[in-house]
Amino acid sequence: MSTAGEPLSAASKKLNLERATNFMRQFRDPDSRELKKLSANQFMEVWSHYDKDGNGYIEGTELDGFLREFVSSANATDISPEAVSDAMLVELKACFMEAYDDNQDGKIDIRELAQLLPMEENFLLLFRFDNPLESSVEFMKIWREYDTDGSGYIEADELKNFLRDLLKEAKKINDVSEDKLIEYTDTMLQVFDANKDGRLQLSEMAKLLPVKENFLCRQVFKGATKLTKDDIERVFSLYDRDNNGTIENEELRGFLKDLLELVKKDYDAQDLLDFEETILRGVDYNQDGKINRKELTMILLALAKHNQEEESSSA
Repeated sequence: MSTAGEPLSAASKKLNLERATNFMRQFRDPDSRELKKLSANQFMEVWSHYDKDGNGYIEGTELDGFLREFVSSANATDISPEAVSDAMLVELKACFMEAYDDNQDGKIDIRELAQLLPMEENFLLLFRFDNPLESSVEFMKIWREYDTDGSGYIEADELKNFLRDLLKEAKKINDVSEDKLIEYTDTMLQVFDANKDGRLQLSEMAKLLPVKENFLCRQVFKGATKLTKDDIERVFSLYDRDNNGTIENEELRGFLKDLLELVKKDYDAQDLLDFEETILRGVDYNQDGKINRKELTMILLALAKHNQEEESSSA
C-alpha cells in the first residue's frame, strides 16, 4: 500500500542519485549549463568531494573523476560521466593541465582549482597571489607580524586579520563584512589546517602564502655539481636582505625554514626553534646568533655532501 510520502522520497532519491552520478551538475545553470558563481562554502564542498584522501591535491583517479564529471555536466542531456572515453580523457587532461596546472606538478592544488571555478570575487582574491613572495625571509616577516601573541601559531582571529589586510591590499578598499570574513577564515582553515587543530602552524601557513622558490632545492645543492663561490654568494645575498654582511633574525629564520623544508614536510615554530639551536651549535663559532659567509659556506657544503651520500646510498 502506497503512502503520500513516497513520491517525494522517490524524487529526493532521484536527486541524490544524480548528485552521486555527477557531483558537478548541481553547480551548473539548468538552462545555459554554465557554472554558477560559487560561494566559499560551495567551493569547499567541491574541493572536499574530489580530494578524497584529503592530501591537498586532486590527482590520479580523483582528477580523472573530476574531469569526467566536469565535462559531462556541461552537456544539455544528462549523460553519465562514463560517456567520456579513456582516449578523450587523456586528451582532455593534457589540455586541462596545460591551462590550469601552473606549477606543472601533474596535479591540481586548491589555488589552481580556484582559478578554474567561478567564485565570488572577494573570495577568489584570497587565492590570487599573482606575485608569490620573493623568499622565505618575507614569509617570516609576515608570520611575525600576524602571530601577534607570539604563540607560534596563527589562530583564527589572527588569520582573519591577515585575510582582511590581504583583501584591503588587493582591492584598495575595505568593503568586506565581518560575517564574510568569518566565513572566509573558516574556509581557509578547512583548506589549510591539515592537522585540524583549529589554527595554522608554520608549514600550513606556508601553503597559504607560497614563496616563489625554495632556492635550496636547486640542482647545485644536490651534490651533483661542485658548489662555486658564486653559488654561495647568490644564496647569501638572497637571505641577507639588508646587506649588512650577516644573516640574522627573520633572514636567518627564512633560511632555516627553507633548510627545514628539505627534510620535514610538517613543521611548526618549535621545530624551527629547535632546528635553529642545532644548526647554530654546529656552525656559529663566535656565538653571535647570526650566520656570516664562512658559516653559510659550511652549511651549504654539508648539505651538498649529505644529498650526495643519500643519492649514492639509494642508487
